[in-house]
Amino acid sequence: MDLKQLNAFIAVADLRSFSAAATKTGLSQPSLSRLLKQLETDMGVVLIDRYHRPLHLTEAGAFFYDKISTILTEIDTVTSMTQRLSAPSSVLNIGFVPSVLYGLLPEIIATLKQSNPDIEVNLKDISSYQQMDALKSGEIDIGFGRFAHQDAWIQQILLRHERYVVALPKAHPLAHVREQRLIDLANNRLILYHQTHLPVLTTASTLTADTGSSAVNANNEQPPLNEPITEPLLHLFAQYGISPFMTTTVSDLQVALGLVAAGEGITLVPASLQTVRTEQISYQRLVHENVTSPIFLHTLKDFVHPRIPDLLVAIYHVYERRGITYRQQKFVSEP
Repeated sequence: MDLKQLNAFIAVADLRSFSAAATKTGLSQPSLSRLLKQLETDMGVVLIDRYHRPLHLTEAGAFFYDKISTILTEIDTVTSMTQRLSAPSSVLNIGFVPSVLYGLLPEIIATLKQSNPDIEVNLKDISSYQQMDALKSGEIDIGFGRFAHQDAWIQQILLRHERYVVALPKAHPLAHVREQRLIDLANNRLILYHQTHLPVLTTASTLTADTGSSAVNANNEQPPLNEPITEPLLHLFAQYGISPFMTTTVSDLQVALGLVAAGEGITLVPASLQTVRTEQISYQRLVHENVTSPIFLHTLKDFVHPRIPDLLVAIYHVYERRGITYRQQKFVSEP
């Protein structure tokens, strides 16, 4: 078997159509069919059931697809990394989650460019989860994210922890309370906005509010018992044995703050966002010191862009200027 045969199989398996797969691969349908037939002949296994529309994978084909697609992804990753290692780009492509942009990222980039006038930087708004694939494909060279990830291709360092604040409508009874407790917020509608979730094993059935209420979603449906609490904001409440009375899930942080401004609920955001919509929203400090949002930097294990050390110098310079406590770290490039 060869890569052409494997890529032909993956295209047909993904699209369940020879004509669509031919269009995607740029091959004629007879050429695509011939490659797939050669693969099946070499393996002595039928991979595609051609008598159904749309096409179906056989049991053996489904098993082969699951395993070989992972291998092909790794081949693509290794190829991309080898090309970048051979000829590193002069451009530093930086991925970031939107909440980081409201914090120190603009100041960090300005400091980086001031110290390195020759550097060219491209910024891309991309979720923490999507940054993993973007690093492997070469779309970005480094990413600022809010979540730790376990990935054999990726290394990460923790920059710092940022305190959460509670965002309340200006007319809320607690809007002027300077020190907030999570238990006092439990009877409000909590607006959830994270697109990346945590690998948390704690069960929802054991984490109910002191008021005796159970967490429900926007449709007043109680979550299944023993369902892991992986949503980051719910996990923060769960650390204190609390479940918000009601939740609503939205697509992103800006929508969440829009709903808070409209009086539709409350939410928790990193402290750097407390300058957003201040005419309609009151931001107040939480008394819980461990209710924080970490900021991570992610890059590849086997290829560290040559300008990343300059970026780290700029980050720590800004932290020192701002009086932020940090522990200096660096990425390691493995041969």
